[in-house]
Amino acid sequence: MAYDYAKNIEERPDPVKADLKGNLPSWLQGTLLRNGPGIFSVGDTTYNHWFDGMALMHSFTFKDGEVIYRSRYLRGDTYKDNMAAKRIVVSEMGTMAYPDPGKNVISRVITFLNHTVPDFTDNCGNNFIRYGKDYYATSETNYIRKVDPVTLETQDKVDYMKYLAVNLVTSHPHYDKDGTTYNMGTSIAEKGKTKYTLFKVPDTTAGALKNLEVICTVPCRSLLSPSYYHSFGMTDNYFIFIEQPFKLDILKMATAYMRGVNWASCLKFFPEENTLIHLIDRKTGKEVGIKYYTGAMIVYHHVNAFEEDGHVIFDVIAYEDPSLYNMFYLNVLKEQSNTSMSVPKCKRFALPVQTDKGIDVGDDMVKLQYTTASAVKEKEGKLLCQPEVLCDSVELPRINYDFNGKKYRFVYMTCVAMTAVATKIMKLDIETKERTEWSEENCWPSEPVFIPRPNGEGEDDGVVLTTVINSNPGESGFILVLDAKSFKEVARAFLNAEIHMDMHGYFIPMEN
Repeated sequence: MAYDYAKNIEERPDPVKADLKGNLPSWLQGTLLRNGPGIFSVGDTTYNHWFDGMALMHSFTFKDGEVIYRSRYLRGDTYKDNMAAKRIVVSEMGTMAYPDPGKNVISRVITFLNHTVPDFTDNCGNNFIRYGKDYYATSETNYIRKVDPVTLETQDKVDYMKYLAVNLVTSHPHYDKDGTTYNMGTSIAEKGKTKYTLFKVPDTTAGALKNLEVICTVPCRSLLSPSYYHSFGMTDNYFIFIEQPFKLDILKMATAYMRGVNWASCLKFFPEENTLIHLIDRKTGKEVGIKYYTGAMIVYHHVNAFEEDGHVIFDVIAYEDPSLYNMFYLNVLKEQSNTSMSVPKCKRFALPVQTDKGIDVGDDMVKLQYTTASAVKEKEGKLLCQPEVLCDSVELPRINYDFNGKKYRFVYMTCVAMTAVATKIMKLDIETKERTEWSEENCWPSEPVFIPRPNGEGEDDGVVLTTVINSNPGESGFILVLDAKSFKEVARAFLNAEIHMDMHGYFIPMEN
């Protein structure tokens, strides 16, 4: 039985107690928030792309050995406008919305102007971000929506532009142990310059965005074609930003509506170009003096990064082409068995931080014994970085976040073959390359989220949570709890509600 990606999902705003099989660890106390698209058609209009669907938020609260579930649609301006019109009237990245043919000329002109200089959607269906004590649903536009993490009620609409000139912002920030949040965004032609901006938001009780601070800016190598990126890396002393040859053409974007194409068509991959790797000093906000580059690739998710023996090592999930995005057009998803995508590979890069004047052109400057990643010196001092492939056919990586920015050993991921559907999740031991998998017939698991045991012993002392779509007859979907060390099942909580494919999640410990 194939999963129906285009099916509208019913929300369950009232708390529902799950039917538990097994016993939850007594220390597992908190709420897992998850986010993803849930409405794909309104009236007689339909979204073209799965990512465009209207955001449906989920919460799984673990308390005193029980699991309580609820879900609620994000009621932002996009949701309200679409529902009021009984048709899709707000454009998304893969779906351009055109006015009702019955609308007058003035309405059509206003709609055209809104698409020439896009006022993006606030359909924040990708992830959750914490700024200070506040939680926000987010996608990648300049809008985020504050939400109540307990009731999932939609609260204030927040425009990054009020605090910083950025049109696009990632939905994968980083967090320091002191509560500071780090993120980055793209400024499109701000004062005639297109640039990337790294910023931080110090931890405060509420309204933390008012204290936003710019750390540094990096100019785009192509003035009117900024690189697309979905995440970035961070260590104790550095940020890692990959400027890949997967670019958004601003001029084409301004005319997309008039040309009858979606904004996603304005993203183009240039396989003949190199990928630039920017290594930025967190203290000074300046790039290190070495120029790093590698071959053309597309990266959505960083895994982790750390420093050792004068090197910055970072791991990413990389693709050879942009076929992943194309896989999620709803008409393509209906024909899953007849389509394929570039195989995603978990790649490790190693960047020597110091240059040795005694190194000759053609020499490898990586001196680490545990990786085959290389950084070969070229003329003008540039370093050509070639990665080590740790494994392939994986996506949605998560780690023990206590090890974020530090040397680590374990990563938890979904297993994907030649389609976008994950049929397994796995634990990878990066040192031994050992893979431990969980799968079950007719089940599709989501991104695996690691929760550490308080005062645990070892990096993998904790549990892994994943929501599972279950198409076995007479059985409901469930949230699965695995022991992270053995990857054996601890418990599963069956839900009296329909589970659907989502994107990313964020765990809030009970004390928070």
